[in-house]
Amino acid sequence: MEIWPAAIGPGNRLDGMQYIYKSGYMESEETILALAALAQSTRLEVFRLLVKHEPKGLAAGDIARALVVPQNTMSSHLSVLSRAGLVSAQRFSRSIVYRADLGRFGAVVLFMLRDCCDGRPEICTPLIENLTPCCAPAKNQLARKKRAHAKL
Repeated sequence: MEIWPAAIGPGNRLDGMQYIYKSGYMESEETILALAALAQSTRLEVFRLLVKHEPKGLAAGDIARALVVPQNTMSSHLSVLSRAGLVSAQRFSRSIVYRADLGRFGAVVLFMLRDCCDGRPEICTPLIENLTPCCAPAKNQLARKKRAHAKL
């Protein structure tokens, strides 16, 4: 992260600003690549399917059958997702099992949200609440089960 003093002067579009945040070029390019990969309907469905099958993943043929896509076409889509860093592949005997890279996807989402609200919680809070996972962590589930058994 680099902070550059802004040039201040008449006619300058940055009048009054003290600093400019200069984001890393590669970080922006990687995010653009990931978003472009997900901007195609079949690839988006592939990624969503792989997320549902975490952590085991799915074989390429199973993905193609589930989405009713020819295997050679599916191979191309998986290749694009792989180059974007959104999926990883591991060979098991004769099949290749693909998994969603949730860490990479999280990094893309965080890149998009970073400084999105200019530090204003009234804007950020509802957005973050909507991003809260649908599944409670195991620790919370265990606490709920204990309370349910205590009520019996």
